[in-house]
Amino acid sequence: MELTVSKEDYLKAVAEAESEEEGPVIAATVARWLNVSAPAVALALRRLRRDRLVEVDRKGRITLTRAGREIADKLRLRHHLIERMLHELLGMEWYKLHVEAERLEHSVSEDLEQKLIEKLGREAPCPHGNQINKSADERRRMGLQQLWEAAPGSMVRIECMNERDHLLLEYFDRLGLRPRAQVKVVSRNYDATLSLRMGHRSANLGESAARKVWVSAMG
Repeated sequence: MELTVSKEDYLKAVAEAESEEEGPVIAATVARWLNVSAPAVALALRRLRRDRLVEVDRKGRITLTRAGREIADKLRLRHHLIERMLHELLGMEWYKLHVEAERLEHSVSEDLEQKLIEKLGREAPCPHGNQINKSADERRRMGLQQLWEAAPGSMVRIECMNERDHLLLEYFDRLGLRPRAQVKVVSRNYDATLSLRMGHRSANLGESAARKVWVSAMG
């Protein structure tokens, strides 16, 4: 079996979608996750099934095999370590890290991976607040909820956020919506937005964006 960058990307996308999406991962999920066409996903899935890296059931639900998950988990670890290296050691802005890590993750050697683990450890969250392989269900069991779900009038703290859309992350940064920031949910509006206050700053945020931010309630 030849393990290409494309195969690694698809396997990681399935694993990440399992964590972020609250529902089964199907071909349309992967197409949206990677911003590719349906025919491209169909071709990739045929190759991954041939290599016994994924399974697809009669309802189109995609799951990783043991071998596929090992590959995806290793790539996710390397992505996580690169983000932390760029931020903690080199001082790169938190909202730029994901794109850089996507470029570099395929080039990390076993030796460099081990050095980064020795320097940074495995357990700390990335600068977006995410821990490796933490699913939406696990976040809910920890008491987290999406910002969109927070009650009007409540104070919440941002714990983590979806990191794939760098333009959205830059927008969040301009608003002051960052991991560990404290946010007042002022109101839920008729136009499907939340009115928020961050210190002396105020902003309205739409439902789609607010569902990409996970928060914890403050007393």
